[in-house]
Amino acid sequence: MNDHTTRRGGTTNVVSTHSVFGAPCWVSLTSRDLDATEDFYSAVLGWQWRSAKLGDRFRMAMVDGTPVAGIAGVASMWQMAVAWTAYFAVASADEAVARAQERGGTAAVGPISFPPGRAALLADRDGATFGIWEGELVSDWDKWRHAAPTFVRLHTRDAFDAAIFYGEVLEWATERPGCCEVHYEGGEVVLRSQGDIVARIESGALGAAPDPTIRPHWQVHFAVEDVAACVRAAELHGGSVLSKGSDEAVLRDADGAQFTVTSRRER
Repeated sequence: MNDHTTRRGGTTNVVSTHSVFGAPCWVSLTSRDLDATEDFYSAVLGWQWRSAKLGDRFRMAMVDGTPVAGIAGVASMWQMAVAWTAYFAVASADEAVARAQERGGTAAVGPISFPPGRAALLADRDGATFGIWEGELVSDWDKWRHAAPTFVRLHTRDAFDAAIFYGEVLEWATERPGCCEVHYEGGEVVLRSQGDIVARIESGALGAAPDPTIRPHWQVHFAVEDVAACVRAAELHGGSVLSKGSDEAVLRDADGAQFTVTSRRER
C-alpha cells in the first residue's frame, strides 16, 4: 500500500480514494442517541470511542487502537433512518452519482463536503442503500483493512444484475490499476481488492417483501471472537436477535439498526 500513500508532515500515511477505489472503505451508523449507541456497542462488541473530526455529533469506534466504524448522531436532525451503511471508495463522487442515476439508481443525499472528502448516500435500482466517499480515507485505514474487523454482503434480487450495476458505478473490473476484481464463486459474486475478499453479492432477496430484512440491502458484518456472548449482551442491553447460529447471528441494536456478528474464524 505504500505506493498508494502520501505523507503529511513526514509522519502520517494518508490513503486517498483516487488511488484506492471501488472497494468498501468504511461503515457508518446513523443514530438518534449517541450516548445510548456507545453504551450498546461497547457492551456487545467491546468498542472504545474517540471524537471524530466532523464535530460533536460524530464518534469513531475503536478496537485495540484500530478504527472500526463511525457513528453519526444525525438521524433525527436529518430525518434519516437509523441504519448501518457501507461506503465505497470512488475517485469522483460527482461522476459516481451520475453513473448510478444513469443506470436506474437514486441519490438520497449529496454529494456533500465532509472535509477531508465528499460523500453521497445512494440506492441501487433494487433499493439497496449504500454510500460513496471521495477523498482521504480514515487514519490507519490500511491497518483497518488488513485487520478485517468488518465485512459487507449484498442480499439482492439478482447477483449478476447487481454486479453489473455496481461494477459500472464503482469501476470494478476495469483496466485501471488498483481496480477490484469480480469473480463468481460458490453461487455468489465475490469482490476482491488487492487479492483480499472485501464483499460478496448473493441472489434471492425479494423486492416487494413486507419484511425489510429480506428486501435487497447491504448487510454489515463485524468479526468477533464469541458470537454467543454478543447475542447475550445484545439482549441484555435492549437489542434483539433476528437469527442466530453457532458462527453467525443477525442482531438489531436498541435503536433498531440491523447488523451481523460473524465468528472471526468464519470471516
